[in-house]
Amino acid sequence: MNALAPGLYIVATPIGNLGDLGTRAADILARADLLAVEDSRVTAGLLRHIGIKRPMTPYHDHNADAVRPGLVARLATAAVALVSDAGTPLISDPGYKLVRDARAAGHAVVTIPGPCAAVAALTLAGLPTDRFLFLGFLPPKAQARAAAIAEVAGVRATLVLYESGPRLAACLAALADGLGDRDAAVTREITKRFEEAVTGTLSTLAARYADAPPKGEIVIVVAPPGEAAPAAADEVEAALAEALTRLPAAKAAGEVARRFGADRKALYARALALKAR
Repeated sequence: MNALAPGLYIVATPIGNLGDLGTRAADILARADLLAVEDSRVTAGLLRHIGIKRPMTPYHDHNADAVRPGLVARLATAAVALVSDAGTPLISDPGYKLVRDARAAGHAVVTIPGPCAAVAALTLAGLPTDRFLFLGFLPPKAQARAAAIAEVAGVRATLVLYESGPRLAACLAALADGLGDRDAAVTREITKRFEEAVTGTLSTLAARYADAPPKGEIVIVVAPPGEAAPAAADEVEAALAEALTRLPAAKAAGEVARRFGADRKALYARALALKAR
């Protein structure tokens, strides 16, 4: 078996069905000198599936800063494969700093593409795919989550985000409040035996899962906004007043401008007037 050239190899792994591991990905895993893994127990199961054993070292959110310099140094003489527990590394997983530092040090960086839950969910949802925005996980706290949703309310693209079962209903309800009752899909267990994509409006889906949080990995896909009628002046005023309770005037004006498609400068002037009362 020929040795791999030294460098960093970004290897996408199955998001559920181990049969989705590509031939090239399996070959890279078999020939790498070291695997930088999110969880060695998960990756060990994948390696058993393809009948190989390779040295592994943990690389995840909690140790990345400490481990990264040593990994970058090894890239001069070794082939290091970066894998996450499932899907494509760097997509809601640590890794971009490793890629950045590897490039800065002059090492080769190679990607071996494959499964990605966000893209797979888009194919199942039956919503527009010509333009989409990946949001990762929204903040768990209600106020921060509402602010994050407000930032993207006016984006004319399908939204894709990850969520956990216990927080799903609250997230869907927050999306309905912040975006309007758009069409959406909740996909889970993608590529596994119980794969499903449940479609409906955000409020309908929130009600469905309120008393029955699902298990498994979940991806929410939300349709882009329709052509909305201009917001009433009192609605914009109320939104601005609410935003001022948690944001400085400039940020509050920007948030409301994005949400309603209103003039930011006019809203900023109005925000200053409201704060002066």
